[in-house]
Amino acid sequence: MNPAIPDGFTDLAPGKLASVVTFLELRQLPALANSSPNPVRLRSVEHPDLDWYRALYRRAGAQWLWFSRLEMTDAQLSSVLNNPANELFLAEHDRSEVGMAELDRSHPPDVEITFFGLFPEAIGKRLGRPFMCALLHQAWQKSAARVWLHTCNLDAPAALSFYMKCGFVPYKQAIEVADDPRIRGILPADTAPHVPIIR
Repeated sequence: MNPAIPDGFTDLAPGKLASVVTFLELRQLPALANSSPNPVRLRSVEHPDLDWYRALYRRAGAQWLWFSRLEMTDAQLSSVLNNPANELFLAEHDRSEVGMAELDRSHPPDVEITFFGLFPEAIGKRLGRPFMCALLHQAWQKSAARVWLHTCNLDAPAALSFYMKCGFVPYKQAIEVADDPRIRGILPADTAPHVPIIR
């Protein structure tokens, strides 16, 4: 067992970011996922071009400091994206791309929603709920018994409450510490101005 983090303040070294991560799960497909008709359609993308994927990933998550896929080498990223257990989807509405999501089926019967993000231009247009409903239908195929994800306080301010309104139940929290991707040049320095850079 990891040693407990002491109560009170814990200083971070310059260049580090800390976030509170909440893990949530669903044990059955919620009733909301059966609402129809759904205005959001999911398009499966297989064997994506790596540069195209990185641009897509930035489009969905740069403002929330998503960086894990951006620090991967071509070989590492290709291995993930071409793994049959990894499923990539584009969300579309009125013939426009509105978001992206990924499922990881590498530990059945559990399915992880590894990424779920609306593009900035689609936020605030009531597309998040139908997007999630469509994704949950995909997730529950192939004898899934549990769907889980995690979010953190660097994510969109409404993300945690959104997932809970969709039926996800929090079951664990953790503290994640990482090198600031803006200092390392993985993301531009002016990304996510609401999160200060401590050099």
